[in-house]
Amino acid sequence: MRDLSRVDKAMAGPRPVVLSGPSGAGKSTLLKKLMKEYDGVFGFSVSHTTRQPRPGEENGKDYHYVTKDAMQTAVDNGEFIESAVFSGNMYGTSKAAVQAVRAKNLICILDIDMQGVRNIKKTDLNAIYVSIQAPSMDILEKRLRDRKTESEESLQKRLHAARVEVEFSKEEGMFDVCIVNDVLEDAYGKLKDVLLEEINQVKKTGMTL
Repeated sequence: MRDLSRVDKAMAGPRPVVLSGPSGAGKSTLLKKLMKEYDGVFGFSVSHTTRQPRPGEENGKDYHYVTKDAMQTAVDNGEFIESAVFSGNMYGTSKAAVQAVRAKNLICILDIDMQGVRNIKKTDLNAIYVSIQAPSMDILEKRLRDRKTESEESLQKRLHAARVEVEFSKEEGMFDVCIVNDVLEDAYGKLKDVLLEEINQVKKTGMTL
């Protein structure tokens, strides 16, 4: 219970942002623009995963890469806000990852899939829920193929998951806003509009500290 009380205290900080959407929708690009423009306002919640790092990814920055045994033990011990299995690999957001960001008076960004969104919806995390979607499945497939990081089997799994996520994004009350990332600057403008109130609050609080 002591650990949970520490989480509750952390939750008193800026509202976190739950960002969801399929691979290829452009979440990472939008996040990078947001973090660059508002340096010192956002903190990225680094998720845990049991998958292998992709070329260029760094442990502790892109993900915390752990073994299945270690992650399952942590999940069983209640150390995660949410966790899910995708393509045979575990993914999750630890309480410590969120605490570390919010303790610095930063807006914590959680980049998670729909299973994670459902799990977080059951908690008292007062988050802003944003869904990022591609304009069409054809465009999404092209973006994924252009990456050249997926096998055909893996790509087909991601496309199937994307179709499910499109339907999920339409569920009433699940997201505060759904942004279609067709023109990047337009999508980025919409994302900023949604978060502006929290951004200004963090800036204001930072100036009074």
